[in-house]
Amino acid sequence: MPSPAHDVATVRDFNRFYTRVLGLLGDGHVRTPYSLTEARVVFELAQRPETEVLALRRALDLDAGYLSRMLTRFEADGLVERERSADDARRQLARLTDRGREVFTLLDERSAAQIRALLDGLTGEDRARLVDSMRTVRELLDASDPVAPGPGGELVLRPLRPGDLGWVVQRNGELYASECGWDRGYEALVARVVAEYVERHDAERENAWIAELGGRRVGSVFCVARDATTAQLRLLIVEPDTRGAGVGGRLVDECVRFAAASGYARMVLWTTALQEPARRIYARAGFQLVDKEQPSDRFGDTVHGETWELTLS
Repeated sequence: MPSPAHDVATVRDFNRFYTRVLGLLGDGHVRTPYSLTEARVVFELAQRPETEVLALRRALDLDAGYLSRMLTRFEADGLVERERSADDARRQLARLTDRGREVFTLLDERSAAQIRALLDGLTGEDRARLVDSMRTVRELLDASDPVAPGPGGELVLRPLRPGDLGWVVQRNGELYASECGWDRGYEALVARVVAEYVERHDAERENAWIAELGGRRVGSVFCVARDATTAQLRLLIVEPDTRGAGVGGRLVDECVRFAAASGYARMVLWTTALQEPARRIYARAGFQLVDKEQPSDRFGDTVHGETWELTLS
């Protein structure tokens, strides 16, 4: 049996190998002027309209002085804005500027392209083995991490239960009001969509999922029939504090998988130019933007609607 020292050496050797594969020790992360830590801070800030600096420091386990200097540099470069909370002057809030979101998009796209190129060099069987092995590593280390949620904190996609439909309407209304400033007209629309799903439900060709993390509802998505050959993805939401954990991607992937297995030829969805994180998830799943609507007054806002489409094999 290998000794503990041998196990430690094996893990350290793997860390060095994987770091070299991803080029994390180069001058800049994914050929940008930003280090891996700086890129991670930008990524976290992009997950919500504004982030409390203390929560950001705790989430990334960064030294307070180091993070403060980094944010100061980001401010000087026009990437970040900081201000005191209106509710509690002791709390400092940070948000990405438009320029900061452009940098995030660049980092996100290059990171995805880097991993895609890595996976494209593998056969289908080897790719599945690699991804399964990475899931195993994550599960084992999460279970041994005292600050991780543990087995009860695994991401689970489940079918609807009593009370879920009300939660979907409520959270859609709350999230879009707080993040987009939309009025109750959007919540009313969600309520109609949910009611139609129940009243006209085709169990063989329509489905809905709730994402749970540690037993808590953190997301949802619906797959409904648009017509005989077209499925529609609707009502994708992810709780702000779990964005970046793969919840949205898992929900979209499951929706696409179900639509393909149900015999649809294509899948469509409607979103707006404002939903940047969701649009990136759709693009990674293979959806393509096929129509940009003229700006219209909806939900108390000027909405730039978009239609995205995916051909199903």
